Amino acid sequence: MISRAAAVMVIVDIQGNLAQAMFDKEKLFDNTVKLIKGFTALNLPMIVTEQIPQKLGNTLPRIAAEISRFNPIPKESFSCWGEPLFREKLEAFSRRHVVLLGIETHVCVYQTALDLIADGYSIHLVADAVSSRTPENRQIGIDAMKSAGAHITSTEMVLFELLRTAADPKAREFFKIVK
Repeated sequence: MISRAAAVMVIVDIQGNLAQAMFDKEKLFDNTVKLIKGFTALNLPMIVTEQIPQKLGNTLPRIAAEISRFNPIPKESFSCWGEPLFREKLEAFSRRHVVLLGIETHVCVYQTALDLIADGYSIHLVADAVSSRTPENRQIGIDAMKSAGAHITSTEMVLFELLRTAADPKAREFFKIVK
């Protein structure tokens, strides 16, 4: 299970026209916002990346608006791990449970997951908060990450694992998030 003390969320490349071309994009966007709200409520760290933003555009305003002190990390490598600033920021958190979401499942999310697994991180892939342009590529990416050792989870599973109990002072806020 995901631990609050060890959790960090990585949001991969939900940006520009590419995000608009994703399969089931509204569910992707809605679940990303829910996860951001949950992480924000618990004051947990988040990292956002953008793949070549000067060409692909910036993080969707709907998502960027939910993150205080929004400061995405630009990258050229498909894997976030290939970007030195990303590595530096992730390692500075000293957290090993990476809640991973974004696009495209079979490219940037997949390559990031495999690199992080190879470096000893526990990957919690949020299956209802990842997408690709086709449902086939989305599923192939999820299956490949599962085979490589990623834990497959969902938005609500992540939120309630972090919450742990209905007695938590944040429970009411979380129930509103998932509605």
